[in-house]
Amino acid sequence: MAQIGQYNQLPIVKFVDFGAYLDAGELGQILLPKRYVTEAMALGQSVDVFIHLDSQDILVATTLKPVVTVGQTALLRVVDINDAGAFLDWGLPKHLLVPYNEQHKRFEVDRSYVVTLYLDPYSDRIVGSSKLNRHLIESTQDLDVGQPVELLICGRSDMGFKAVINDRYLGLVFRDDAFKPLHYGEKTKGYIKAIRQDGKIDLSLQPPGDKGRDRLQQKILDHLNSHDGQSPLGDRANPDEIYKTFNVSKGAYKKALGALYKQRLITIGPEGIKLTGE
Repeated sequence: MAQIGQYNQLPIVKFVDFGAYLDAGELGQILLPKRYVTEAMALGQSVDVFIHLDSQDILVATTLKPVVTVGQTALLRVVDINDAGAFLDWGLPKHLLVPYNEQHKRFEVDRSYVVTLYLDPYSDRIVGSSKLNRHLIESTQDLDVGQPVELLICGRSDMGFKAVINDRYLGLVFRDDAFKPLHYGEKTKGYIKAIRQDGKIDLSLQPPGDKGRDRLQQKILDHLNSHDGQSPLGDRANPDEIYKTFNVSKGAYKKALGALYKQRLITIGPEGIKLTGE
């Protein structure tokens, strides 16, 4: 079944002077305006289109690709504001409406906000919202500890950074786990660090537990082997230099050094670290 706010493969059933009609099943025949019809299109051919309401609230199709679809979250810029709310640029001629009651604070023109898209059940309009907790899930048991996920940073709190997880969930990167600067609207890879008893989701920017440390230990050994068995990056090294070289926090790096030292694979001194025997 064809879905509003999503990409659909729909067959052409009729050509008219102002475009082509597509068979959208239960949604009926939907117009693909002439400006999107190409000479290569033929009767019966299926075309990949996005379905939405036009300025007259009539279902139309387009071959344009919006930045985000219903059920997804993105950082979008405000291009206009009127009595209905704020209008954001999402890649289509008709801008995306975020009503005032779906704004976590009053939007301003030319500023960008993290919004999630949903389908209004009463009007079938595609609408945006920055009140993410209304539309995303804040607790779950469906994710696994250590699972890699895609994150979109959507806010800050006293404890750390709020993030959208895989367009569906909301979680938190604690400040101690944020070993690199995180910015509002930034996309980054992350991992499920823990699922609390209440289902709240804790996040990490590196694989949690022994798995992440084992991988880091090997990276340190490889680094030493490629640098004549020694490195100035000891347990007193600058956190920025550690992150630049290994993409991890200083805390995680020191744990990995400790594990390698206990295995007698490296020595640690005031000048840095060395492979044992070097």
